[in-house]
Amino acid sequence: MRAILALFLLFAAPLMAEEVVLGLSKKNVSITANFDGSEILIFGAVKRETPIIEDPPLDVVIAVSGPLQPLTVRRKEKRFGIWVNTESVEIDAAPSFYAVATSAPFREALTDVEDLRHKVSIPRAIRSVGAPYNVQDSAAFTRAVIRIRTENGNYQLRENAVSLDQQTLFRTSIDLPANLTEGDYETRIFLTREGQVVSKFETVIGVRKVGLERWLYTLSRQQPLLYGLLSLFIAVTAGWGASTLFRILRQG
Repeated sequence: MRAILALFLLFAAPLMAEEVVLGLSKKNVSITANFDGSEILIFGAVKRETPIIEDPPLDVVIAVSGPLQPLTVRRKEKRFGIWVNTESVEIDAAPSFYAVATSAPFREALTDVEDLRHKVSIPRAIRSVGAPYNVQDSAAFTRAVIRIRTENGNYQLRENAVSLDQQTLFRTSIDLPANLTEGDYETRIFLTREGQVVSKFETVIGVRKVGLERWLYTLSRQQPLLYGLLSLFIAVTAGWGASTLFRILRQG
């Protein structure tokens, strides 16, 4: 038994020889009425049991994921001169925001097998169980989600964006768009060697509404009738105020 335990520790030791020590420029992001996006600096170091740096060199892969949400994707086609919905696919869970930054080209930093295991790439971060039998190309719906959210900055793949100095210190920045969803943003850091994960670290960045935004959000969830009446009152008051101002300007 001792011999088996010693052998196990011998093979397990290299897996724990390098670990991530992480830092964040901010652990929480506050969404206010004038929030127009934010930038988070992610930095850290590689902690080693010995000062010897092994070969081949390390790579760093960082993934930041917003809250998962179910999603319905519809296809539109033009029929008789009118655009109508024809087919739809239910996606079980798609991140509201997802960013991947790497110190090398993605496929060099992480093998396909490791990507499948940890679900790091954008397509594998989206969970879709199945599609209706009449939809032949369900994968096209997932690609459409990725394309649209990439265009508006909610999905990002930033290859060679992680600086790795002396195989020890790493840093990168992640741009958060203005249309963030409130919730916990899971942040994962992978150390890889020849595409294989040798160490993994996880933390959470909190994104919360504050001030007036927080109050309105809470009111809309807890007292929807009052929220609706308040919204109607604000709309009527704004309309009346604009009409009065326009009439005064015309008379002047």
